[in-house]
Amino acid sequence: MRSITIVSEDRVGLLADISYILGKSNINIDGLNVDVVGKKAIVALVIKDPKRAAGVLHRNGYQTAEMDSIVVKIPNEPGELGRVAENLSKERVNVENMHLLSSDSNGGVFALTVDKPRKASKLLSEILITNGVDASKS
Repeated sequence: MRSITIVSEDRVGLLADISYILGKSNINIDGLNVDVVGKKAIVALVIKDPKRAAGVLHRNGYQTAEMDSIVVKIPNEPGELGRVAENLSKERVNVENMHLLSSDSNGGVFALTVDKPRKASKLLSEILITNGVDASKS
């Protein structure tokens, strides 16, 4: 799975504009995270066809960056996220980005971007849902 990140000046209507542009092009947003740092908005989108989405966004004046993500389902129990983070840390895998895509009483589905995706996929194999890792990047 791939995520697209947009860094833009924060303004009222930014998310409405981005979602309208994608919706008009029949591109569905599967996951979303928005943060504002200072006067910058950081919009991270999980999309099935990131190249097409990036093209649409570029044509509308937005700069994007794409990242490979691995998707895991973490049980909804106290300490489970900490256990996953500790396992990655012990093996010197840095979590660069993490988004909660969905959750229910059984657990949360997270998209993670890490510096060593193949290693992380191996370490998290028991909770791995999908792996968008390009083997040349590890």
